[in-house]
Amino acid sequence: MLPRLNSNFNAQNFLEKHWSKSPAFLPKLISIEDPISPEELAGLACEEFIESRLVTNYDQRSLTHGPFSEEQFTSLPDNNWTLLVQSVDLYMDEIKALKSLFQFLPNWLLDDVMVSYAVPGGGVGPHFDHYDVFLIQGEGSRRWRVGEKCDSNTAVHTSSGLNLLQETKLAEEFLLEKGDVLYVPPHYAHWGEAI
Repeated sequence: MLPRLNSNFNAQNFLEKHWSKSPAFLPKLISIEDPISPEELAGLACEEFIESRLVTNYDQRSLTHGPFSEEQFTSLPDNNWTLLVQSVDLYMDEIKALKSLFQFLPNWLLDDVMVSYAVPGGGVGPHFDHYDVFLIQGEGSRRWRVGEKCDSNTAVHTSSGLNLLQETKLAEEFLLEKGDVLYVPPHYAHWGEAI
């Protein structure tokens, strides 16, 4: 079944109140059946032509770029890691259908659909992006925290290979369940942790 946007969602109200202005928690915005399994996502991350990353958080965060081998996935522990795969919408029509739900935005603003899979405790860490982000929750749940708006003077450390914020002040916290969406405007600190 293809994903559907909640019929009660008021796109005009969202654009006027939140777009590029403030974060917004949009509960049950999307009716979704997970269009990709963890095994299929891991399979994509094994392909040389697909950009993928594995972030582990054991003693400290560490970033590894794909492609990965099946053995690397089977040797991972039960917690504290996340897999991120870019541009999944180019390879799966079910994922591409997610982009069509956001036709209330100009097409040139829509980049790609990155899909992540995380085990309990998995997450990238506190960071900010230079673009608008819609965080769509599939199976499972994830706690997202949103902080202050950042700028070019915001201190980051890169020793892990990630641009993580040195300090973060929590402004809001949200628990996303299946179908929930968190919108984060550019430059707002945010970080998630799989439950």
